[in-house]
Amino acid sequence: MKIQSSLRTILAGASIILISACATSPRSGPAALAGTWTNSLGTAWTIKADGTFEVVNPKRHIWGKYTVAGDMVTIQETGGKTAKGCKGPGTYKFSRPNENTLTFTLVNDACGERKKNVLLAWHQK
Repeated sequence: MKIQSSLRTILAGASIILISACATSPRSGPAALAGTWTNSLGTAWTIKADGTFEVVNPKRHIWGKYTVAGDMVTIQETGGKTAKGCKGPGTYKFSRPNENTLTFTLVNDACGERKKNVLLAWHQK
């Protein structure tokens, strides 16, 4: 009986730790994207929890809106110096391999410059 009681206590403690970790490190939905991110091209991407974003790199300053469905994000520029051929939305699957890294996999995007940037690893600034 003493072993069974100890096992329950250990499992309860482990469950609390796992739930706490999930609450402080979102891995899906808009909260998983929110923050300021940088990539190896020197692009800074500020993604806000309200569904808007701003991108600054050496050539462009762009802003727009995004929507999230599960682990899919659709990005649409609404202003700034958008690259040629980038008027439509881009859709990507995203993941958070660790707390400070955000990665994307292409689903559908006709914009070459956006793909070049988005598909790189992003690190929280």
